[in-house]
Amino acid sequence: MTQNNDVKQFTRIRYELPEENIARVVLAKPETRNTQDYAMLYEIDAAFQIAARDPKIKVIILAADGPMFSSGHDLTQMPGLSDKDITPITQPVGHDDASIAGMYAGEEEYYVGLHWRWRNIGKPTIAQVQGLAIAGGLMLAMPMDLIIASDDAKFVDPVVAFGCTGHEYFLHAWEFGPRKAKEMLFTGEPLTAEECHRLGMVNHVVPLDELEAFTLEKARRIATRPAFALKMAKQAVNYSMDLQGQGQALTGTLAMHNLGHAHARMEYGMPLDPTCMGSVREEMKNLTKKEK
Repeated sequence: MTQNNDVKQFTRIRYELPEENIARVVLAKPETRNTQDYAMLYEIDAAFQIAARDPKIKVIILAADGPMFSSGHDLTQMPGLSDKDITPITQPVGHDDASIAGMYAGEEEYYVGLHWRWRNIGKPTIAQVQGLAIAGGLMLAMPMDLIIASDDAKFVDPVVAFGCTGHEYFLHAWEFGPRKAKEMLFTGEPLTAEECHRLGMVNHVVPLDELEAFTLEKARRIATRPAFALKMAKQAVNYSMDLQGQGQALTGTLAMHNLGHAHARMEYGMPLDPTCMGSVREEMKNLTKKEK
Protein backbone atom coordinates (compact mmCIF):
# COMPACT_ATOMS: atom_id res chain seq x y z
CA MET A 1 0.00 0.00 0.00
CA THR A 2 1.31 3.44 -0.91
CA GLN A 3 0.56 7.02 0.02
CA ASN A 4 -0.06 9.83 -2.46
CA ASN A 5 2.84 12.29 -2.15
CA ASP A 6 0.57 15.16 -3.21
CA VAL A 7 -1.73 14.69 -0.23
CA LYS A 8 -1.53 17.40 2.41
CA GLN A 9 -1.08 16.49 6.05
CA PHE A 10 -4.54 15.35 7.07
CA THR A 11 -5.21 15.22 10.81
CA ARG A 12 -8.57 13.42 10.92
CA ILE A 13 -8.38 11.04 7.97
CA ARG A 14 -5.83 9.09 5.93
CA TYR A 15 -5.58 8.93 2.17
CA GLU A 16 -4.32 5.55 1.03
CA LEU A 17 -3.64 3.82 -2.27
CA PRO A 18 -4.10 0.12 -1.51
CA GLU A 19 -3.68 -0.54 -5.22
CA GLU A 20 -2.68 1.62 -8.17
CA ASN A 21 -6.23 2.36 -9.32
CA ILE A 22 -8.04 2.29 -5.96
CA ALA A 23 -8.06 5.09 -3.37
CA ARG A 24 -9.15 4.64 0.23
CA VAL A 25 -10.24 7.51 2.46
CA VAL A 26 -10.09 6.41 6.10
CA LEU A 27 -11.72 8.16 9.06
CA ALA A 28 -8.83 8.14 11.52
CA LYS A 29 -10.17 9.32 14.89
CA PRO A 30 -11.04 6.02 16.59
CA GLU A 31 -10.49 7.54 20.02
CA THR A 32 -13.61 9.69 19.42
CA ARG A 33 -15.36 6.94 17.47
CA ASN A 34 -14.79 9.05 14.35
CA THR A 35 -17.02 11.88 15.47
CA GLN A 36 -17.28 14.42 12.66
CA ASP A 37 -16.30 18.02 13.14
CA TYR A 38 -16.23 20.39 10.20
CA ALA A 39 -12.52 19.86 9.69
CA MET A 40 -13.08 16.14 9.16
CA LEU A 41 -15.81 16.76 6.59
CA TYR A 42 -13.57 19.13 4.63
CA GLU A 43 -10.67 16.68 4.81
CA ILE A 44 -12.95 13.97 3.43
CA ASP A 45 -13.96 16.33 0.64
CA ALA A 46 -10.34 17.22 -0.15
CA ALA A 47 -9.41 13.54 -0.29
CA PHE A 48 -12.35 12.73 -2.57
CA GLN A 49 -11.33 15.55 -4.91
CA ILE A 50 -7.74 14.25 -5.01
CA ALA A 51 -9.03 10.81 -5.98
CA ALA A 52 -11.50 12.28 -8.47
CA ARG A 53 -8.77 14.26 -10.24
CA ASP A 54 -6.25 11.40 -10.33
CA PRO A 55 -6.65 9.68 -13.73
CA LYS A 56 -5.25 6.43 -12.35
CA ILE A 57 -7.96 6.09 -9.70
CA LYS A 58 -11.11 4.25 -10.77
CA VAL A 59 -12.76 3.45 -7.42
CA ILE A 60 -12.86 5.28 -4.06
CA ILE A 61 -13.43 3.46 -0.77
CA LEU A 62 -14.60 5.27 2.37
CA ALA A 63 -13.53 3.32 5.47
CA ALA A 64 -12.90 3.96 9.16
CA ASP A 65 -10.44 3.01 11.90
CA GLY A 66 -11.55 1.40 15.12
CA PRO A 67 -14.64 -0.58 16.11
CA MET A 68 -17.11 2.04 14.86
CA PHE A 69 -17.61 3.64 11.46
CA SER A 70 -18.79 6.95 12.92
CA SER A 71 -20.71 8.15 15.96
CA GLY A 72 -21.99 11.15 13.99
CA HIS A 73 -21.73 14.92 14.36
CA ASP A 74 -19.53 16.66 16.87
CA LEU A 75 -22.36 18.37 18.76
CA THR A 76 -20.02 20.96 20.26
CA GLN A 77 -20.10 22.66 16.84
CA MET A 78 -23.24 24.29 15.54
CA PRO A 79 -23.41 25.34 11.87
CA GLY A 80 -23.24 29.07 11.28
CA LEU A 81 -22.16 29.81 14.86
CA SER A 82 -18.52 28.69 14.97
CA ASP A 83 -17.39 28.45 11.37
CA LYS A 84 -15.66 31.80 10.82
CA ASP A 85 -12.44 30.16 9.65
CA ILE A 86 -14.16 27.92 7.10
CA THR A 87 -14.44 28.85 3.44
CA PRO A 88 -17.69 27.37 2.08
CA ILE A 89 -17.49 25.32 -1.11
CA THR A 90 -21.11 24.67 -2.09
CA GLN A 91 -23.20 27.38 -0.36
CA PRO A 92 -21.37 30.65 0.37
CA VAL A 93 -24.36 32.79 1.42
CA GLY A 94 -25.47 33.41 4.99
CA HIS A 95 -22.74 31.87 7.14
CA ASP A 96 -22.10 35.07 9.09
CA ASP A 97 -25.71 35.38 10.18
CA ALA A 98 -26.04 34.69 13.92
CA SER A 99 -29.70 33.70 13.59
CA ILE A 100 -31.27 30.48 12.34
CA ALA A 101 -30.44 31.69 8.81
CA GLY A 102 -26.76 31.14 9.58
CA MET A 103 -27.38 27.66 10.90
CA TYR A 104 -29.44 26.84 7.83
CA ALA A 105 -26.65 28.08 5.55
CA GLY A 106 -24.18 25.92 7.44
CA GLU A 107 -26.29 22.79 7.13
CA GLU A 108 -26.83 23.51 3.43
CA GLU A 109 -23.04 23.51 3.09
CA TYR A 110 -21.71 20.80 5.40
CA TYR A 111 -24.45 18.24 5.52
CA VAL A 112 -26.20 18.48 2.16
CA GLY A 113 -23.83 20.39 -0.12
CA LEU A 114 -20.72 18.33 0.57
CA HIS A 115 -22.55 15.01 0.67
CA TRP A 116 -24.43 15.74 -2.58
CA ARG A 117 -21.08 16.65 -4.15
CA TRP A 118 -19.69 13.26 -3.11
CA ARG A 119 -22.82 11.50 -4.39
CA ASN A 120 -22.13 12.96 -7.83
CA ILE A 121 -18.36 12.31 -8.12
CA GLY A 122 -17.93 10.62 -11.51
CA LYS A 123 -16.21 7.55 -10.07
CA PRO A 124 -17.69 4.60 -8.16
CA THR A 125 -17.55 4.94 -4.38
CA ILE A 126 -17.90 2.24 -1.72
CA ALA A 127 -18.63 2.70 1.99
CA GLN A 128 -16.91 0.05 4.13
CA VAL A 129 -18.91 0.07 7.37
CA GLN A 130 -18.26 -1.70 10.66
CA GLY A 131 -19.85 -1.22 14.06
CA LEU A 132 -22.17 1.72 14.47
CA ALA A 133 -23.07 4.40 11.94
CA ILE A 134 -25.07 6.90 14.01
CA ALA A 135 -26.95 9.84 12.41
CA GLY A 136 -24.13 11.79 10.74
CA GLY A 137 -22.28 8.47 10.38
CA LEU A 138 -25.21 7.04 8.46
CA MET A 139 -25.17 10.28 6.47
CA LEU A 140 -21.57 9.60 5.39
CA ALA A 141 -22.48 6.19 4.04
CA MET A 142 -25.63 7.22 2.15
CA PRO A 143 -23.95 9.18 -0.69
CA MET A 144 -21.68 6.26 -1.57
CA ASP A 145 -22.65 4.09 -4.55
CA LEU A 146 -22.24 0.80 -2.71
CA ILE A 147 -22.32 -0.05 0.99
CA ILE A 148 -20.53 -3.14 2.27
CA ALA A 149 -21.09 -3.79 5.96
CA SER A 150 -19.68 -6.13 8.54
CA ASP A 151 -22.08 -8.46 10.28
CA ASP A 152 -21.80 -6.38 13.47
CA ALA A 153 -22.79 -3.13 11.74
CA LYS A 154 -25.84 -1.16 12.86
CA PHE A 155 -27.36 1.99 11.35
CA VAL A 156 -29.06 4.44 13.71
CA ASP A 157 -30.82 7.80 13.41
CA PRO A 158 -32.10 9.10 16.79
CA VAL A 159 -32.39 12.74 15.68
CA VAL A 160 -36.19 12.99 15.76
CA ALA A 161 -35.83 12.80 19.55
CA PHE A 162 -33.97 16.13 19.35
CA GLY A 163 -36.91 17.84 17.62
CA CYS A 164 -35.74 17.54 13.99
CA THR A 165 -36.77 15.39 11.02
CA GLY A 166 -33.65 13.23 11.11
CA HIS A 167 -30.08 13.78 9.98
CA GLU A 168 -29.71 16.39 7.26
CA TYR A 169 -28.78 14.32 4.17
CA PHE A 170 -32.22 12.78 4.34
CA LEU A 171 -32.70 9.77 2.04
CA HIS A 172 -34.40 7.44 4.51
CA ALA A 173 -37.47 6.73 2.37
CA TRP A 174 -35.25 6.07 -0.64
CA GLU A 175 -32.92 3.76 1.26
CA PHE A 176 -35.33 1.83 3.51
CA GLY A 177 -38.77 2.30 1.98
CA PRO A 178 -41.36 4.64 3.52
CA ARG A 179 -42.71 2.43 6.32
CA LYS A 180 -39.34 1.27 7.63
CA ALA A 181 -38.05 4.83 7.34
CA LYS A 182 -40.90 6.04 9.52
CA GLU A 183 -40.29 3.32 12.11
CA MET A 184 -36.58 4.14 12.23
CA LEU A 185 -37.28 7.85 12.68
CA PHE A 186 -40.17 7.47 15.13
CA THR A 187 -38.32 5.06 17.44
CA GLY A 188 -34.61 5.77 16.91
CA GLU A 189 -34.02 2.02 17.05
CA PRO A 190 -30.98 0.67 15.16
CA LEU A 191 -31.27 -1.36 11.99
CA THR A 192 -28.84 -4.24 11.65
CA ALA A 193 -26.67 -4.78 8.60
CA GLU A 194 -28.75 -7.83 7.69
CA GLU A 195 -31.97 -5.84 7.85
CA CYS A 196 -30.49 -3.04 5.76
CA HIS A 197 -29.31 -5.64 3.26
CA ARG A 198 -32.83 -7.05 3.02
CA LEU A 199 -34.24 -3.54 2.54
CA GLY A 200 -31.74 -2.76 -0.22
CA MET A 201 -29.55 -0.13 1.43
CA VAL A 202 -26.58 -2.46 1.98
CA ASN A 203 -25.09 -4.43 -0.92
CA HIS A 204 -23.25 -7.11 1.06
CA VAL A 205 -22.85 -8.24 4.66
CA VAL A 206 -19.64 -10.05 5.52
CA PRO A 207 -17.81 -11.16 8.68
CA LEU A 208 -15.89 -8.33 10.30
CA ASP A 209 -12.50 -9.96 9.73
CA GLU A 210 -13.29 -10.22 6.00
CA LEU A 211 -14.68 -6.71 5.53
CA GLU A 212 -11.55 -4.96 4.25
CA ALA A 213 -10.53 -7.78 1.90
CA PHE A 214 -14.06 -8.22 0.53
CA THR A 215 -14.44 -4.49 -0.10
CA LEU A 216 -11.07 -4.29 -1.80
CA GLU A 217 -11.94 -7.26 -4.02
CA LYS A 218 -15.21 -5.60 -5.02
CA ALA A 219 -13.33 -2.39 -5.85
CA ARG A 220 -10.76 -4.40 -7.80
CA ARG A 221 -13.51 -6.02 -9.89
CA ILE A 222 -15.14 -2.65 -10.61
CA ALA A 223 -11.77 -1.16 -11.58
CA THR A 224 -11.46 -3.61 -14.48
CA ARG A 225 -14.18 -1.66 -16.30
CA PRO A 226 -13.44 1.39 -18.48
CA ALA A 227 -13.41 4.62 -16.44
CA PHE A 228 -15.69 6.54 -18.79
CA ALA A 229 -18.23 3.71 -18.91
CA LEU A 230 -18.26 3.61 -15.10
CA LYS A 231 -18.85 7.36 -14.99
CA MET A 232 -21.73 7.13 -17.46
CA ALA A 233 -23.29 4.15 -15.66
CA LYS A 234 -23.18 6.03 -12.36
CA GLN A 235 -24.63 9.16 -13.92
CA ALA A 236 -27.40 7.13 -15.58
CA VAL A 237 -28.56 5.64 -12.27
CA ASN A 238 -28.23 8.98 -10.47
CA TYR A 239 -30.17 10.66 -13.26
CA SER A 240 -33.03 8.19 -12.84
CA MET A 241 -33.17 9.10 -9.13
CA ASP A 242 -32.99 12.79 -10.01
CA LEU A 243 -36.05 12.35 -12.24
CA GLN A 244 -37.85 10.82 -9.26
CA GLY A 245 -37.11 13.96 -7.25
CA GLN A 246 -34.30 12.90 -4.94
CA GLY A 247 -32.58 16.28 -4.98
CA GLN A 248 -35.84 18.13 -4.34
CA ALA A 249 -36.62 15.77 -1.46
CA LEU A 250 -33.28 16.66 0.14
CA THR A 251 -33.96 20.39 -0.22
CA GLY A 252 -37.42 20.13 1.28
CA THR A 253 -36.47 17.94 4.23
CA LEU A 254 -33.48 20.15 5.08
CA ALA A 255 -35.91 23.07 5.41
CA MET A 256 -38.12 20.97 7.71
CA HIS A 257 -35.07 19.93 9.73
CA ASN A 258 -34.10 23.54 10.26
CA LEU A 259 -37.67 24.45 11.17
CA GLY A 260 -37.14 21.96 14.00
CA HIS A 261 -34.00 23.83 15.04
CA ALA A 262 -35.89 27.14 14.93
CA HIS A 263 -38.75 25.73 16.97
CA ALA A 264 -36.33 24.42 19.63
CA ARG A 265 -34.69 27.84 19.83
CA MET A 266 -38.05 29.49 20.41
CA GLU A 267 -39.15 26.91 22.98
CA TYR A 268 -35.91 26.08 24.78
CA GLY A 269 -33.32 28.71 23.78
CA MET A 270 -31.14 26.13 22.03
CA PRO A 271 -31.18 24.50 18.57
CA LEU A 272 -32.15 21.04 19.86
CA ASP A 273 -35.13 19.95 21.92
CA PRO A 274 -33.68 18.77 25.26
CA THR A 275 -36.76 16.76 26.29
CA CYS A 276 -35.38 13.35 25.29
CA MET A 277 -31.67 14.14 25.21
CA GLY A 278 -30.80 12.29 28.38
CA SER A 279 -32.54 9.07 27.41
CA VAL A 280 -31.17 9.13 23.85
CA ARG A 281 -27.64 9.76 25.06
CA GLU A 282 -27.99 6.79 27.42
CA GLU A 283 -29.26 4.64 24.55
CA MET A 284 -26.32 5.68 22.35
CA LYS A 285 -23.91 5.18 25.23
CA ASN A 286 -25.18 1.64 25.74
CA LEU A 287 -24.90 0.91 22.02
CA THR A 288 -21.37 2.32 21.97
CA LYS A 289 -20.30 0.18 24.92
CA LYS A 290 -21.22 -2.93 22.97
CA GLU A 291 -18.81 -1.86 20.20
CA LYS A 292 -15.74 -1.61 22.47
